[in-house]
Amino acid sequence: MYYIIASKIIDFTNPTEIAAYYDNGYLFGRVEKGYSYKTRSLRIDLSKFEFSSENRRVANKFPNYKLAILNLPLAQDEYDWRIPKLAKDFYNTKFPNEKFSANKIKELISQDNQFNKLFKYSLDNNTVGYSICYQDSKILHYSYPFYDLNLVNTNLGMFMILESIRYAKSQNLDYFYIGGATRKADKYKLQFKGLEWHTGTSWSTDLIELKNILALSDS
Repeated sequence: MYYIIASKIIDFTNPTEIAAYYDNGYLFGRVEKGYSYKTRSLRIDLSKFEFSSENRRVANKFPNYKLAILNLPLAQDEYDWRIPKLAKDFYNTKFPNEKFSANKIKELISQDNQFNKLFKYSLDNNTVGYSICYQDSKILHYSYPFYDLNLVNTNLGMFMILESIRYAKSQNLDYFYIGGATRKADKYKLQFKGLEWHTGTSWSTDLIELKNILALSDS
């Protein structure tokens, strides 16, 4: 379940308004056009991020790799029905309590809304995963990742995050938003250097406090 402090419909065409809301702990969500929700948001200060030895170990597992950035909404000749099917299968298996239909995924990638990028991840020239993202001149919000279920136990999910962070740094962005920290399973997000979390009123780098909060949360 999402931890939501407040929600708001904002003008997703207004970068100034978007920046103000993200800086106040909001993230874009999928409910409707312009929907954003305030949560225990996580972001990485990219000026402080560097790969740890564990990050490098994961990255080195996938040498024949390619990341393609597609603009959303997808053009008609770019749309592929296998994209929402892959997402539906992934979420139904990994997160059965989340209602995330193939039709909603199709809507997010084929209609004008707050999400403007589709990251496409390939290994050995085979597409293995995607993430639906928001990017502007300052931030990247990495959201709604999904990938081939045959690769669930290969660290592919973490690799997708790391390569997306690498891309964000290459674009000289300021922050990489990585969703929220609301449940025990989110502890894996706390490993990145430069991480900050929103307390509901301000940004904090006290990860010990956040770990204690997550330890008391529902699994």
